[in-house]
Amino acid sequence: MSARTSPKNKSTSRAGSKAKTRSRKRWVAKVTTDSTHPPEGLFTKDAATIARSLASRKVSPKGPASGMRMLTYFINRGGKGLSARRRTQLERAKTLLSERINKDKDRNQRKAA
Repeated sequence: MSARTSPKNKSTSRAGSKAKTRSRKRWVAKVTTDSTHPPEGLFTKDAATIARSLASRKVSPKGPASGMRMLTYFINRGGKGLSARRRTQLERAKTLLSERINKDKDRNQRKAA
């Protein structure tokens, strides 16, 4: 058997390439920030509850934009492990939270004018 067709050589090259790819894809696992504290189990609830909670000053002291970053981080962290139904709810929560942020921006601009 030649070195080209040897199963040992093939498995070694595959394992090496997977290890490199895996470390690049999992950057989010290394993040250790502790700036906000969502309630336990918040991300398992419905979209409206998630958006309302993340917009509150208690959870996101710096405002709804901070909650949006937290939600985006959670979705990125979940990756392929999120079910389609859960991802849909989280994306809906992002939409609701984005609408809230835009509404707050408009309100602040009217006050300034």
